[in-house]
Amino acid sequence: MDQASPWIQRWGHMVAPGARVLDLACGSGRHTRWLAERGAQVVAVDRNAEALAALSTMAETRCLDLEQTEWPLAGEAFDAIVVTNYLWRPHLPDVLALLAPGGVLLYETFHSRQAEIGRPRQPDFLLGDGELLAHCAALHIHAFEEGFDAERQRFVQRIAARRDAADTSAWQLRD
Repeated sequence: MDQASPWIQRWGHMVAPGARVLDLACGSGRHTRWLAERGAQVVAVDRNAEALAALSTMAETRCLDLEQTEWPLAGEAFDAIVVTNYLWRPHLPDVLALLAPGGVLLYETFHSRQAEIGRPRQPDFLLGDGELLAHCAALHIHAFEEGFDAERQRFVQRIAARRDAADTSAWQLRD
């Protein structure tokens, strides 16, 4: 069983027990398990129904295609959103709009330099320099890292951020 990402473990204290948490593109559910064990009410979303079946006793599971034109989670709100090893730029503004006032974003995925050393290599799945930070400009940034993760041998961008508790409107991040 895979352990939760060290980044998620490091910043997971920002997620309050009982919080409604979206684990987006959750895969095998390593973060769903970790968050549920800490008292979060997790909504685990992935397109792999088989992987989701194993999580049904600890989380609400939804088998969704996150890359379709229409955003399947529109209108929802979460106290926290966790995303690792996943990027679909067309819906990144939609993901951020799901954060409730005071909501926490913990995001970690690949930097474009990853293509130099391994997978993924497709530019659609790789962040450019400072790109995640730029997308999160409307949030309060607690931590941001960009570069080579020597322990895991990969290039990454990571952010831990919070939406202002007084911000009750969905902001527009699209051009």
